Amino acid sequence: MIIIRNRFLPLPQFSAINLFGVLFCRPNARITPTLINHERIHTAQILEMGIIFFYIWYVVEWTIKLFSSGNAYMRISFEREAYRHERDLNYLKERKLFAWWKYLRIKKPEKGGKSH
Repeated sequence: MIIIRNRFLPLPQFSAINLFGVLFCRPNARITPTLINHERIHTAQILEMGIIFFYIWYVVEWTIKLFSSGNAYMRISFEREAYRHERDLNYLKERKLFAWWKYLRIKKPEKGGKSH
């Protein structure tokens, strides 16, 4: 994974963002194996959805969840999957295609911090 440290991306409240499989990090971001795994899970999601469809789905799902209770970001299915499995460094070896789909139905957000 290519990692680019800069002061523009992501927004200040986040430490990293995965854009097209490239990880953009704040200058002071702590890059841990958990963070890398979280972002690699997003890369797998991007590859299986197709770049454009992934980002369209992400924004649409986030927008819909803005109108319901709870943190919209933490309720996005892609984020739920990534946070749920970010500490399992073997997850991607066993992950099934479209594994994020089952996280559309979960009501409570998974525990974890913001990575992007």
